[in-house]
Amino acid sequence: MSESAAGQGYESRFITSSDGLKLHVRVYGQPVAGRLPLLCLAGLSRNAGDFDVLARSLAATRQVICPDYRGRGQSDWDPNWQNYAVPVEVGDVLAVTTVLGIEKAVFLGTSRGGLITMVMSAVRPTLIAGAVLNDIGPVVDGTGLARIKSYLGKMPQPKSFDEAVAFIKSIGAARFPAISDEDWMRQARSMWNETEGRLVQSFDPALTKPLEAVNFDQPMPTLWPQFDGLADVPVLAIRGENSDIIAPETLDAMAERHKGLETFIVPGQGHAPMLVDQPSIERIASFVATCDSAKSA
Repeated sequence: MSESAAGQGYESRFITSSDGLKLHVRVYGQPVAGRLPLLCLAGLSRNAGDFDVLARSLAATRQVICPDYRGRGQSDWDPNWQNYAVPVEVGDVLAVTTVLGIEKAVFLGTSRGGLITMVMSAVRPTLIAGAVLNDIGPVVDGTGLARIKSYLGKMPQPKSFDEAVAFIKSIGAARFPAISDEDWMRQARSMWNETEGRLVQSFDPALTKPLEAVNFDQPMPTLWPQFDGLADVPVLAIRGENSDIIAPETLDAMAERHKGLETFIVPGQGHAPMLVDQPSIERIASFVATCDSAKSA
């Protein structure tokens, strides 16, 4: 099923997951011969709207696919919060690619989306033609994860988008000095939906429950074997200059293991870079174009 949103530059598609949930996908542009589609996977509580600026910029030259995971955006909430887990979300992404007929794509994963991308390299390696890991790697800094946990389950009920902007600036402005007021408003409109005159957060509050079981006093599990699954495809690792999720040392270790790894540091941004600035968009566009060339070689 699809719904046109041509005025917004994308088509809304709805597919059914293996366990019967309705999953929403934004489809920007049409398939282009010789050009790989770009599959954009958002962060833990985030959704397809995070990629709107990037997707509209790239859709003239290739198709861009942006799914909402279960429990986020316009997708159904899961009655079982334990399904808010990377392996389940990997299955949902596979369902999206199957329904849309995508046999190979460049994956762009922000935070949680990067974890899904790395796990996908073990589950369906032939699907990945290249990967952009946005502020995520095989080692996750527990400090940043604890910070996310501290506010994720305590989001306020703002009365207006101006109040919403004030809140997210209060928790993020120190890490994102490069972000404009327009960018903050765009973030707010992705994080809350306006429904019957009220602002409602665009994710299931039960998403916080898996984090409650995490012991932040212990080192986080690593994903080096899954990262190594990307060894045969081009990889671009993006890090926010002020990130508290991926350390510079992790980026160095990734470059040691993946000899062709490309890196890009986004100045004045933390976790995770919003990918709305022109240098970031141009860097990603250039990288994805090299994946086209690698596919045809």
